[in-house]
Amino acid sequence: MEKLTVNLGFVEFPPTHTGDGQNLSPLIRLANLKSPYLAVFAFNPFEPGCSFCAWVAWDIPADHRIPAGLPPLPEIDHPVHAVQGTNDYGETGYRGPAPPPGETHRYLFKVYGLDSRLGIPPGSDKHAVIEAMKGHVIQYGDTKAVCQR
Repeated sequence: MEKLTVNLGFVEFPPTHTGDGQNLSPLIRLANLKSPYLAVFAFNPFEPGCSFCAWVAWDIPADHRIPAGLPPLPEIDHPVHAVQGTNDYGETGYRGPAPPPGETHRYLFKVYGLDSRLGIPPGSDKHAVIEAMKGHVIQYGDTKAVCQR
């Protein structure tokens, strides 16, 4: 599997991308991209469960970036085509960090380069997306950022 370079452009979340701010998905810059499609997950390991998913999106045509501010809809075509799933909060789309006062939480962003569209229904959960990705992942990269109150 080839390495995909993933960069958020920040180490600590700016308010724009947190639950205290506009709660917008961040811009994700990519390098060494050789895959035609992408899937992205954001995990918050500090929430209940071992891999609490705060965002899952797939069938994103490959580009050097995943734009910021994807609307929280099951399927979008602007600013980029993407299908989004139900996160572990029970919502569609991205949900930014909002740790309790005095705590620091870390989000891990995982980006997968895929050889084809997954073609699974909008609103699918992380388990369905992971299952559909089997045999289609040709690249992988990740990055992380922290949020503190």
